[in-house]
Formats: sequence, structure tokens, C-alpha cells
Amino acid sequence: MLKNQVTFRRVTAGVLLIVAPLLQAVAVVVDPGTWGDDREAVSFGDNPVLAQVQSALYHWSWMLMAVAVLGLVHFTRRRASVLGHVSGGLTILGYLALSALLMIDPVEWYLGQRNSPEQAQKILDEMLNLPGVIFGFQLPWMFFGLLGLPVVLLAVWRAGAVHWWVPLVVGVGYVGSFAVEYGPLTVPFWVAPAVALGWVGVKVLRMGDAAWAAYYPAPVPAVTEGAPA
Repeated sequence: MLKNQVTFRRVTAGVLLIVAPLLQAVAVVVDPGTWGDDREAVSFGDNPVLAQVQSALYHWSWMLMAVAVLGLVHFTRRRASVLGHVSGGLTILGYLALSALLMIDPVEWYLGQRNSPEQAQKILDEMLNLPGVIFGFQLPWMFFGLLGLPVVLLAVWRAGAVHWWVPLVVGVGYVGSFAVEYGPLTVPFWVAPAVALGWVGVKVLRMGDAAWAAYYPAPVPAVTEGAPA
């Protein structure tokens, strides 16, 4: 498989479309902050093991999702190319920015172990409100991931590679999650996209190399010197 670029890219895309969103769905379920105190300096202290597990799950989910988006953009080589390339690039940047912010999790646990919840939150706010953190990691990059993925899937739908309900479910799930506080209500919002993306991943794995390669643009015939154009 490693020597066949079509098989390698297809299988990699299919597997990651299943695994990456699934890791995020599992992370929100095991996260102590989902079910406990909404101040993570407190909830992480209640169960530091699960706090570390959810951080690692989110990290790998978002890192792998960035790679999976490259696989989705493949379907826009012939149609909806501009929308696919622009939204795909911004979505990849968004997922990488999201992953970088996870390093604040152990800091929250550390502050919560040595300060009152109010003091811990005050210190954390001072750290996160630094201009370099806000504009280097948070705004607008971190929103490009979850908000950009439905747009990428819209381009993939326009290219004829998925059904209309896939971008709809992913959009309702990820965009809708911003309308509720992070907690138990986030779980169904993030499980639904995992199911839709998993379906796409299975489809990619089952489509075969010929169907995957069909999305490559047709080669441009070479013009021989002296031949009529």
C-alpha cells in the first residue's frame, strides 16, 4: 500500500474520517468538565487522570482531522475547486490552532491545585487575554476548524461525492454546539458529526482505487513542437 499513492491516500483519508471525529466524540464524553464544575480548574482536579485523557484525545482528534480534510479536498479537484481549496486550507489551520490551545489544560489543573477557583480563573484570564494569545491562537483561527468543516463538505457535496445530509448534519452538530454551554448538551452535537463523517470514511474505504482516482483532473495533452495547436 505504501508504494501505491492512490491506495495510500484513499485508505488514509477513509480511516482518519472515521477515527478523528470519533476521538473528539469520546473526548467530550470522558471530559470531567462536561459533567462536573464548568470551571476546569475545579473539574480537572476532581479527576486529573480523565482530564489528561480528554486532552490527549482532543489533541489527536484535531491533528488527525487536519490531515483528513486533505482527503476531503481531493474530491473537489474537478468541481467546486475554489470553494474546496479555500475552505480546506482555512479548516486545516483552524484544527491545528485548536490543538495548540490544549496545552492550557495542564496549566488549569496546576492553578486549581494551588489557588482558589476564583484566583485560578483570574490568573488564567490574564494569560489568555494576552494579545499574542488572542490573535496568534484564538481569533479567528480556532473557529476555522469546526466552522470550516461543514463548508468543506458543502464543496464535496457540490462535487457529487457525498449526499446533501452529510454537510447538513456536520454543520448542525458543530455550528450548533456554539449555541450551548460546553457540557452534557455538547455530547449529542458532537456525536452526530462523528456518525456522518464515519459514514463518509466507510464509503471512501469501500469505493476502490479506480473510483478515487476518477476525481483526478484529466491530463492536459502535451503539444509537440511544430504540431498544430
